[in-house]
Amino acid sequence: MGKIIPVLLSGGTGSRLWPLSRQNYPKQLLRLTGRETLLQQAAERVSDRSVFEAPIVVANAQHRFTIAEQLREIGISDARIVLEPASRNTAPASAAAALVAIRQQPEAILLITPTDHAIENIDAFRAAIAKGIEWARKGLFVLFAIRPSAPETGFGYIHLGQCLEPDDVCEVRGFREKPDLATAEQFFRSGAYAWNSGIFLLSAQRLLNELATWEPALLNACEHSVRAASADLDFLRLESEAFSRATDISLDHAVLERTHNMAAVLSPFSWHDIGSWSAIWGREHKDGRANVVSGQVFLQDTEGSYIRSEGPLIATMGIRNLIVVATSDAILVAERDHAQDVRKLVDDMKGQGLGAAIQTAEAYRPWGSYRCLHGGEGFLVKHIRVNPGARLSLQKHYHRSEHWVVVRGQALVTRDRERLLLRENESIDIPCGCIHRLENSGSSFLDLIEVQSGAHLSEDDIVRLEDDYARL
Repeated sequence: MGKIIPVLLSGGTGSRLWPLSRQNYPKQLLRLTGRETLLQQAAERVSDRSVFEAPIVVANAQHRFTIAEQLREIGISDARIVLEPASRNTAPASAAAALVAIRQQPEAILLITPTDHAIENIDAFRAAIAKGIEWARKGLFVLFAIRPSAPETGFGYIHLGQCLEPDDVCEVRGFREKPDLATAEQFFRSGAYAWNSGIFLLSAQRLLNELATWEPALLNACEHSVRAASADLDFLRLESEAFSRATDISLDHAVLERTHNMAAVLSPFSWHDIGSWSAIWGREHKDGRANVVSGQVFLQDTEGSYIRSEGPLIATMGIRNLIVVATSDAILVAERDHAQDVRKLVDDMKGQGLGAAIQTAEAYRPWGSYRCLHGGEGFLVKHIRVNPGARLSLQKHYHRSEHWVVVRGQALVTRDRERLLLRENESIDIPCGCIHRLENSGSSFLDLIEVQSGAHLSEDDIVRLEDDYARL
Protein backbone atom coordinates (compact mmCIF):
# COMPACT_ATOMS: atom_id res chain seq x y z
CA MET A 1 0.00 0.00 0.00
CA GLY A 2 1.29 3.47 -0.86
CA LYS A 3 1.73 6.18 1.72
CA ILE A 4 -0.92 8.85 2.24
CA ILE A 5 -0.39 12.05 0.24
CA PRO A 6 -1.29 15.09 2.36
CA VAL A 7 -2.93 18.00 0.56
CA LEU A 8 -2.59 21.26 2.47
CA LEU A 9 -5.11 23.86 1.30
CA SER A 10 -3.59 27.30 1.79
CA GLY A 11 -5.62 29.49 -0.53
CA GLY A 12 -7.91 31.23 1.98
CA THR A 13 -7.71 34.86 3.07
CA GLY A 14 -9.01 34.64 6.65
CA SER A 15 -10.74 38.01 6.48
CA ARG A 16 -12.63 37.43 9.76
CA LEU A 17 -9.28 37.84 11.52
CA TRP A 18 -8.70 41.30 10.06
CA PRO A 19 -6.68 43.47 10.69
CA LEU A 20 -4.00 40.84 11.45
CA SER A 21 -4.99 38.55 8.58
CA ARG A 22 -5.32 40.18 5.17
CA GLN A 23 -5.42 39.08 1.58
CA ASN A 24 -1.72 39.66 0.99
CA TYR A 25 -0.74 37.84 4.23
CA PRO A 26 -3.56 35.56 5.46
CA LYS A 27 -4.03 33.82 8.79
CA GLN A 28 -2.36 30.51 7.91
CA LEU A 29 0.93 32.40 7.58
CA LEU A 30 0.58 34.02 11.02
CA ARG A 31 1.71 32.92 14.47
CA LEU A 32 -1.71 33.08 16.12
CA THR A 33 -1.59 30.15 18.53
CA GLY A 34 2.08 29.60 19.31
CA ARG A 35 5.60 30.02 18.02
CA GLU A 36 4.81 28.37 14.69
CA THR A 37 2.40 29.56 12.03
CA LEU A 38 -0.81 27.65 11.37
CA LEU A 39 0.66 26.46 8.05
CA GLN A 40 3.75 25.11 9.81
CA GLN A 41 1.61 23.34 12.41
CA ALA A 42 -0.48 21.71 9.66
CA ALA A 43 2.65 20.57 7.81
CA GLU A 44 4.23 19.11 10.94
CA ARG A 45 1.12 17.03 11.66
CA VAL A 46 1.77 15.12 8.42
CA SER A 47 5.57 15.08 8.54
CA ASP A 48 6.03 11.40 9.51
CA ARG A 49 7.51 10.05 6.28
CA SER A 50 6.80 6.45 7.32
CA VAL A 51 3.09 7.25 6.89
CA PHE A 52 2.91 10.31 4.63
CA GLU A 53 4.48 11.28 1.33
CA ALA A 54 5.78 14.81 0.87
CA PRO A 55 2.82 17.20 1.01
CA ILE A 56 1.12 18.92 -1.88
CA VAL A 57 0.42 22.52 -0.89
CA VAL A 58 -2.20 24.34 -2.97
CA ALA A 59 -1.68 28.05 -2.51
CA ASN A 60 -2.21 31.53 -3.87
CA ALA A 61 0.68 32.43 -6.18
CA GLN A 62 1.16 35.67 -4.24
CA HIS A 63 2.26 33.72 -1.15
CA ARG A 64 4.56 31.20 -2.81
CA PHE A 65 7.91 32.35 -1.47
CA THR A 66 6.62 32.89 2.06
CA ILE A 67 5.10 29.40 2.11
CA ALA A 68 8.30 27.80 0.80
CA GLU A 69 10.38 29.65 3.39
CA GLN A 70 8.06 28.73 6.26
CA LEU A 71 8.22 25.07 5.26
CA ARG A 72 12.03 25.21 5.06
CA GLU A 73 12.10 26.69 8.56
CA ILE A 74 10.61 23.45 9.93
CA GLY A 75 12.78 21.19 7.79
CA ILE A 76 10.34 20.44 4.94
CA SER A 77 12.08 21.03 1.63
CA ASP A 78 10.33 18.41 -0.53
CA ALA A 79 6.79 19.85 -0.62
CA ARG A 80 5.17 20.30 -4.03
CA ILE A 81 3.67 23.77 -4.05
CA VAL A 82 0.88 24.13 -6.60
CA LEU A 83 0.00 27.74 -7.40
CA GLU A 84 -3.59 28.82 -8.03
CA PRO A 85 -3.84 31.72 -10.50
CA ALA A 86 -7.25 32.62 -9.03
CA SER A 87 -9.17 31.77 -5.88
CA ARG A 88 -11.76 29.09 -6.72
CA ASN A 89 -12.58 27.49 -3.34
CA THR A 90 -11.72 24.01 -2.11
CA ALA A 91 -13.27 21.81 -4.84
CA PRO A 92 -11.03 23.05 -7.71
CA ALA A 93 -8.02 23.13 -5.36
CA SER A 94 -8.67 19.51 -4.32
CA ALA A 95 -9.25 18.45 -7.93
CA ALA A 96 -5.95 19.97 -9.05
CA ALA A 97 -4.14 18.27 -6.17
CA ALA A 98 -5.73 14.91 -7.03
CA LEU A 99 -4.66 15.25 -10.67
CA VAL A 100 -1.10 16.02 -9.58
CA ALA A 101 -1.09 13.16 -7.05
CA ILE A 102 -2.21 10.39 -9.40
CA ARG A 103 0.69 11.22 -11.73
CA GLN A 104 2.94 10.10 -8.89
CA GLN A 105 0.74 7.35 -7.44
CA PRO A 106 -2.27 6.10 -9.46
CA GLU A 107 -3.86 4.55 -6.35
CA ALA A 108 -3.18 7.63 -4.22
CA ILE A 109 -5.06 8.18 -0.98
CA LEU A 110 -5.28 11.89 -0.15
CA LEU A 111 -5.58 13.55 3.24
CA ILE A 112 -7.11 16.90 2.37
CA THR A 113 -6.81 19.39 5.20
CA PRO A 114 -7.10 23.14 5.70
CA THR A 115 -4.08 24.96 7.06
CA ASP A 116 -5.97 27.30 9.40
CA HIS A 117 -6.93 24.88 12.18
CA ALA A 118 -5.29 24.25 15.55
CA ILE A 119 -4.98 20.61 16.67
CA GLU A 120 -3.29 20.10 20.00
CA ASN A 121 -2.90 16.30 20.27
CA ILE A 122 -0.93 15.16 17.24
CA ASP A 123 -0.77 11.53 18.42
CA ALA A 124 -4.58 11.41 18.62
CA PHE A 125 -4.78 13.06 15.18
CA ARG A 126 -2.52 10.42 13.65
CA ALA A 127 -4.44 7.64 15.42
CA ALA A 128 -7.66 8.92 13.83
CA ILE A 129 -5.97 8.91 10.41
CA ALA A 130 -4.85 5.30 10.97
CA LYS A 131 -8.43 4.37 11.87
CA GLY A 132 -9.83 5.96 8.73
CA ILE A 133 -7.31 4.68 6.19
CA GLU A 134 -8.82 1.18 5.84
CA TRP A 135 -12.20 2.71 5.00
CA ALA A 136 -10.63 5.10 2.49
CA ARG A 137 -8.90 2.18 0.78
CA LYS A 138 -12.29 0.48 0.48
CA GLY A 139 -13.46 3.48 -1.55
CA LEU A 140 -15.31 5.44 1.14
CA PHE A 141 -14.91 9.16 1.67
CA VAL A 142 -13.76 9.45 5.28
CA LEU A 143 -14.61 12.60 7.22
CA PHE A 144 -13.20 13.51 10.62
CA ALA A 145 -15.96 14.53 13.02
CA ILE A 146 -15.51 16.32 16.33
CA ARG A 147 -17.87 15.75 19.24
CA PRO A 148 -19.34 19.20 20.10
CA SER A 149 -18.32 20.69 23.42
CA ALA A 150 -20.91 23.47 23.10
CA PRO A 151 -23.80 24.53 20.81
CA GLU A 152 -21.51 26.33 18.35
CA THR A 153 -23.15 28.37 15.58
CA GLY A 154 -19.95 29.04 13.61
CA PHE A 155 -19.29 25.45 12.44
CA GLY A 156 -20.89 23.08 9.96
CA TYR A 157 -22.31 19.82 11.31
CA ILE A 158 -22.32 16.17 10.22
CA HIS A 159 -25.50 14.18 10.89
CA LEU A 160 -24.25 10.82 12.12
CA GLY A 161 -25.85 7.50 11.22
CA GLN A 162 -25.38 4.05 12.68
CA CYS A 163 -22.01 3.01 13.99
CA LEU A 164 -19.74 0.74 12.00
CA GLU A 165 -16.87 -1.32 13.34
CA PRO A 166 -15.22 0.03 15.45
CA ASP A 167 -17.99 2.00 17.13
CA ASP A 168 -16.30 5.38 16.74
CA VAL A 169 -16.70 5.14 12.97
CA CYS A 170 -20.21 6.05 11.80
CA GLU A 171 -22.21 6.32 8.64
CA VAL A 172 -23.01 9.83 7.41
CA ARG A 173 -26.68 10.74 7.00
CA GLY A 174 -26.13 14.29 5.84
CA PHE A 175 -24.73 17.75 6.49
CA ARG A 176 -26.07 20.90 8.06
CA GLU A 177 -24.74 24.39 7.47
CA LYS A 178 -23.89 26.74 10.31
CA PRO A 179 -27.12 26.70 12.39
CA ASP A 180 -28.79 29.37 14.46
CA LEU A 181 -28.41 29.08 18.24
CA ALA A 182 -31.69 27.22 18.85
CA THR A 183 -30.81 24.61 16.20
CA ALA A 184 -27.24 24.29 17.50
CA GLU A 185 -28.59 23.64 20.98
CA GLN A 186 -30.89 20.95 19.57
CA PHE A 187 -27.94 19.33 17.74
CA PHE A 188 -25.87 19.44 20.92
CA ARG A 189 -28.55 17.77 23.05
CA SER A 190 -29.35 15.06 20.50
CA GLY A 191 -25.86 13.54 20.36
CA ALA A 192 -26.50 12.70 16.70
CA TYR A 193 -24.48 15.57 15.27
CA ALA A 194 -20.78 16.37 15.24
CA TRP A 195 -18.72 19.28 14.01
CA ASN A 196 -17.34 18.94 10.50
CA SER A 197 -13.57 19.44 10.82
CA GLY A 198 -13.15 19.97 7.07
CA ILE A 199 -10.47 17.23 7.01
CA PHE A 200 -11.05 14.41 4.50
CA LEU A 201 -9.34 11.11 3.67
CA LEU A 202 -10.22 9.71 0.25
CA SER A 203 -9.10 8.07 -2.93
CA ALA A 204 -7.82 10.57 -5.49
CA GLN A 205 -9.34 8.59 -8.36
CA ARG A 206 -12.72 8.31 -6.68
CA LEU A 207 -12.72 12.05 -6.03
CA LEU A 208 -12.12 12.66 -9.74
CA ASN A 209 -14.84 10.15 -10.67
CA GLU A 210 -17.32 11.92 -8.40
CA LEU A 211 -16.41 15.30 -9.86
CA ALA A 212 -16.94 13.87 -13.33
CA THR A 213 -20.48 12.97 -12.24
CA TRP A 214 -21.47 16.08 -10.30
CA GLU A 215 -19.21 18.88 -11.61
CA PRO A 216 -17.91 17.84 -15.05
CA ALA A 217 -17.18 21.41 -16.18
CA LEU A 218 -15.11 22.03 -13.04
CA LEU A 219 -13.11 18.84 -13.57
CA ASN A 220 -12.57 19.65 -17.24
CA ALA A 221 -11.22 23.10 -16.36
CA CYS A 222 -8.85 21.63 -13.77
CA GLU A 223 -7.65 18.89 -16.14
CA HIS A 224 -6.78 21.49 -18.78
CA SER A 225 -5.10 23.69 -16.18
CA VAL A 226 -2.92 20.89 -14.77
CA ARG A 227 -2.07 19.59 -18.25
CA ALA A 228 -0.87 23.05 -19.28
CA ALA A 229 0.78 23.87 -15.95
CA SER A 230 4.31 25.25 -16.04
CA ALA A 231 7.28 24.91 -13.71
CA ASP A 232 8.25 28.16 -12.01
CA LEU A 233 11.45 27.59 -10.03
CA ASP A 234 10.34 24.98 -7.45
CA PHE A 235 6.63 25.67 -7.96
CA LEU A 236 3.97 24.26 -10.29
CA ARG A 237 1.95 27.13 -11.72
CA LEU A 238 -1.52 26.07 -12.92
CA GLU A 239 -2.55 27.46 -16.29
CA SER A 240 -4.57 30.59 -15.61
CA GLU A 241 -7.27 30.73 -18.27
CA ALA A 242 -8.49 27.16 -17.77
CA PHE A 243 -8.38 27.26 -13.96
CA SER A 244 -10.35 30.51 -13.92
CA ARG A 245 -13.20 28.69 -15.67
CA ALA A 246 -13.57 26.26 -12.75
CA THR A 247 -16.69 26.71 -10.63
CA ASP A 248 -16.12 28.58 -7.36
CA ILE A 249 -17.50 25.91 -5.01
CA SER A 250 -16.43 24.05 -1.87
CA LEU A 251 -15.62 20.36 -1.85
CA ASP A 252 -18.52 19.84 0.58
CA HIS A 253 -21.08 21.32 -1.81
CA ALA A 254 -19.54 19.91 -4.99
CA VAL A 255 -19.21 16.27 -3.90
CA LEU A 256 -19.69 15.34 -0.25
CA GLU A 257 -23.29 16.53 0.06
CA ARG A 258 -24.24 14.64 -3.11
CA THR A 259 -22.40 11.35 -2.89
CA HIS A 260 -22.90 8.13 -0.91
CA ASN A 261 -20.58 5.68 0.82
CA MET A 262 -19.12 8.02 3.39
CA ALA A 263 -17.89 7.35 6.91
CA ALA A 264 -17.15 9.71 9.78
CA VAL A 265 -14.40 8.99 12.28
CA LEU A 266 -15.32 10.44 15.67
CA SER A 267 -11.98 11.99 16.42
CA PRO A 268 -10.58 12.42 19.93
CA PHE A 269 -8.06 15.13 19.10
CA SER A 270 -8.61 18.69 20.32
CA TRP A 271 -9.67 20.71 17.26
CA HIS A 272 -10.17 24.45 16.90
CA ASP A 273 -11.26 26.27 13.78
CA ILE A 274 -9.25 29.49 14.02
CA GLY A 275 -11.93 31.33 12.10
CA SER A 276 -12.71 34.40 14.19
CA TRP A 277 -11.41 36.49 17.07
CA SER A 278 -14.10 35.08 19.36
CA ALA A 279 -12.85 31.56 18.53
CA ILE A 280 -9.33 32.55 19.55
CA TRP A 281 -10.70 34.17 22.73
CA GLY A 282 -12.53 30.91 23.47
CA ARG A 283 -9.41 28.72 23.37
CA GLU A 284 -6.79 30.99 24.98
CA HIS A 285 -5.91 31.26 28.67
CA LYS A 286 -7.91 34.01 30.38
CA ASP A 287 -7.24 36.22 33.36
CA GLY A 288 -9.51 36.39 36.40
CA ARG A 289 -12.01 38.56 34.52
CA ALA A 290 -12.14 36.37 31.40
CA ASN A 291 -9.88 38.62 29.33
CA VAL A 292 -7.29 37.45 26.81
CA VAL A 293 -4.48 39.93 26.20
CA SER A 294 -1.48 40.02 23.87
CA GLY A 295 1.14 42.73 23.35
CA GLN A 296 1.18 46.18 24.95
CA VAL A 297 -2.14 46.21 26.80
CA PHE A 298 -3.27 47.99 29.98
CA LEU A 299 -6.70 47.11 31.37
CA GLN A 300 -8.99 48.76 33.89
CA ASP A 301 -12.49 47.50 34.70
CA THR A 302 -12.51 45.25 31.63
CA GLU A 303 -14.24 41.87 31.31
CA GLY A 304 -14.71 39.10 28.79
CA SER A 305 -12.65 40.79 26.09
CA TYR A 306 -9.91 39.93 23.62
CA ILE A 307 -7.33 42.74 23.48
CA ARG A 308 -4.32 42.37 21.16
CA SER A 309 -1.72 44.92 20.09
CA GLU A 310 0.85 44.38 17.37
CA GLY A 311 2.29 47.86 17.96
CA PRO A 312 0.75 50.74 19.93
CA LEU A 313 -0.26 50.55 23.58
CA ILE A 314 -3.96 49.72 24.03
CA ALA A 315 -5.56 50.95 27.25
CA THR A 316 -9.16 49.99 28.03
CA MET A 317 -11.58 51.13 30.71
CA GLY A 318 -15.10 50.00 31.55
CA ILE A 319 -15.65 47.69 28.57
CA ARG A 320 -17.33 44.27 28.37
CA ASN A 321 -17.15 41.47 25.80
CA LEU A 322 -15.25 43.36 23.12
CA ILE A 323 -12.65 42.48 20.51
CA VAL A 324 -9.92 45.12 20.18
CA VAL A 325 -7.05 44.37 17.80
CA ALA A 326 -4.49 46.99 16.76
CA THR A 327 -1.73 46.81 14.16
CA SER A 328 0.54 49.62 13.01
CA ASP A 329 -1.98 50.81 10.43
CA ALA A 330 -5.45 49.65 11.54
CA ILE A 331 -7.61 49.04 14.62
CA LEU A 332 -10.64 46.79 14.98
CA VAL A 333 -13.19 47.35 17.75
CA ALA A 334 -16.17 44.97 17.75
CA GLU A 335 -18.56 43.25 20.10
CA ARG A 336 -17.37 39.71 20.69
CA ASP A 337 -20.72 38.31 19.54
CA HIS A 338 -20.26 40.07 16.18
CA ALA A 339 -16.86 38.53 15.43
CA GLN A 340 -18.30 36.41 12.61
CA ASP A 341 -19.37 39.63 10.83
CA VAL A 342 -15.82 40.96 10.40
CA ARG A 343 -15.72 39.39 6.94
CA LYS A 344 -18.62 41.58 5.81
CA LEU A 345 -16.88 44.60 7.31
CA VAL A 346 -13.77 43.82 5.25
CA ASP A 347 -15.86 43.34 2.10
CA ASP A 348 -17.49 46.73 2.68
CA MET A 349 -14.07 48.37 3.14
CA LYS A 350 -12.87 46.78 -0.10
CA GLY A 351 -15.92 48.24 -1.81
CA GLN A 352 -14.86 51.66 -0.58
CA GLY A 353 -11.37 51.16 -2.01
CA LEU A 354 -9.59 51.09 1.35
CA GLY A 355 -6.18 49.52 0.77
CA ALA A 356 -5.80 48.44 4.40
CA ALA A 357 -8.66 45.98 3.85
CA ILE A 358 -6.33 43.71 1.86
CA GLN A 359 -2.75 44.99 2.31
CA THR A 360 -0.66 44.82 5.47
CA ALA A 361 1.68 47.65 6.37
CA GLU A 362 4.56 45.24 5.82
CA ALA A 363 5.09 44.02 2.25
CA TYR A 364 6.62 40.55 1.92
CA ARG A 365 9.01 39.65 -0.87
CA PRO A 366 10.99 36.48 -1.66
CA TRP A 367 14.14 38.15 -0.39
CA GLY A 368 12.60 39.57 2.84
CA SER A 369 10.22 42.43 3.53
CA TYR A 370 9.80 46.18 3.73
CA ARG A 371 7.61 48.56 5.68
CA CYS A 372 6.73 52.15 4.76
CA LEU A 373 7.51 54.32 7.79
CA HIS A 374 6.67 57.80 6.56
CA GLY A 375 5.93 59.62 3.34
CA GLY A 376 4.94 62.94 1.88
CA GLU A 377 5.16 65.03 -1.26
CA GLY A 378 8.27 63.85 -3.08
CA PHE A 379 9.68 61.53 -0.40
CA LEU A 380 9.15 58.10 1.16
CA VAL A 381 10.97 56.38 4.04
CA LYS A 382 11.13 52.57 4.24
CA HIS A 383 12.55 49.98 6.60
CA ILE A 384 13.97 47.16 4.46
CA ARG A 385 14.88 43.73 5.85
CA VAL A 386 16.84 41.27 3.68
CA ASN A 387 17.09 37.60 4.65
CA PRO A 388 20.54 36.03 5.16
CA GLY A 389 22.09 35.12 1.82
CA ALA A 390 19.31 36.80 -0.19
CA ARG A 391 19.50 39.61 -2.72
CA LEU A 392 17.13 41.91 -4.54
CA SER A 393 16.91 42.05 -8.32
CA LEU A 394 19.45 43.99 -10.37
CA GLN A 395 17.35 47.02 -11.22
CA LYS A 396 17.05 50.72 -11.97
CA HIS A 397 14.49 53.49 -11.52
CA TYR A 398 13.54 56.25 -13.94
CA HIS A 399 11.81 58.59 -11.49
CA ARG A 400 13.52 58.37 -8.11
CA SER A 401 16.82 58.43 -6.26
CA GLU A 402 17.51 56.46 -3.08
CA HIS A 403 19.68 56.83 0.00
CA TRP A 404 20.46 53.71 2.04
CA VAL A 405 21.62 53.62 5.67
CA VAL A 406 22.63 50.25 7.15
CA VAL A 407 21.39 49.86 10.73
CA ARG A 408 22.16 46.15 11.25
CA GLY A 409 24.22 43.58 9.38
CA GLN A 410 26.27 44.26 6.28
CA ALA A 411 25.20 45.07 2.75
CA LEU A 412 26.95 44.22 -0.49
CA VAL A 413 25.90 46.94 -2.94
CA THR A 414 26.19 46.96 -6.72
CA ARG A 415 26.13 50.53 -8.07
CA ASP A 416 26.72 50.60 -11.80
CA ARG A 417 30.24 49.12 -12.09
CA GLU A 418 31.08 49.44 -8.39
CA ARG A 419 30.81 46.70 -5.76
CA LEU A 420 30.80 48.16 -2.24
CA LEU A 421 30.52 46.61 1.23
CA LEU A 422 28.58 48.70 3.76
CA ARG A 423 28.56 48.02 7.49
CA GLU A 424 26.41 49.39 10.30
CA ASN A 425 26.02 53.20 10.33
CA GLU A 426 27.40 53.50 6.80
CA SER A 427 25.33 54.86 3.91
CA ILE A 428 25.28 55.22 0.15
CA ASP A 429 23.41 57.21 -2.51
CA ILE A 430 21.74 55.50 -5.49
CA PRO A 431 21.14 58.15 -8.18
CA CYS A 432 18.15 58.05 -10.49
CA GLY A 433 18.85 55.76 -13.46
CA CYS A 434 21.72 53.97 -11.73
CA ILE A 435 21.80 50.17 -12.13
CA HIS A 436 21.95 48.75 -8.63
CA ARG A 437 21.45 45.71 -6.43
CA LEU A 438 21.30 45.09 -2.68
CA GLU A 439 22.63 41.82 -1.23
CA ASN A 440 22.87 40.37 2.26
CA SER A 441 26.11 38.41 2.22
CA GLY A 442 25.98 37.76 5.96
CA SER A 443 24.41 35.06 8.15
CA SER A 444 22.01 37.39 10.00
CA PHE A 445 19.27 39.77 8.86
CA LEU A 446 20.24 42.95 7.05
CA ASP A 447 18.20 45.98 8.16
CA LEU A 448 18.47 49.33 6.47
CA ILE A 449 16.56 52.57 6.10
CA GLU A 450 15.82 53.68 2.57
CA VAL A 451 14.90 57.28 1.79
CA GLN A 452 13.36 57.74 -1.66
CA SER A 453 13.03 61.12 -3.33
CA GLY A 454 11.54 61.98 -6.67
CA ALA A 455 8.39 62.81 -8.61
CA HIS A 456 7.03 59.25 -8.78
CA LEU A 457 7.53 56.94 -5.79
CA SER A 458 5.80 53.70 -6.68
CA GLU A 459 6.62 50.01 -7.00
CA ASP A 460 5.86 50.22 -10.72
CA ASP A 461 9.03 52.31 -11.17
CA ILE A 462 11.23 49.22 -11.02
CA VAL A 463 12.98 47.96 -14.15
CA ARG A 464 14.42 44.51 -13.36
CA LEU A 465 17.47 43.44 -15.37
CA GLU A 466 18.31 40.24 -13.47
CA ASP A 467 16.31 38.38 -10.82
CA ASP A 468 16.75 35.24 -8.74
CA TYR A 469 12.99 34.74 -8.40
CA ALA A 470 11.81 34.67 -12.06
CA ARG A 471 10.04 38.03 -11.80
CA LEU A 472 11.40 39.59 -15.00
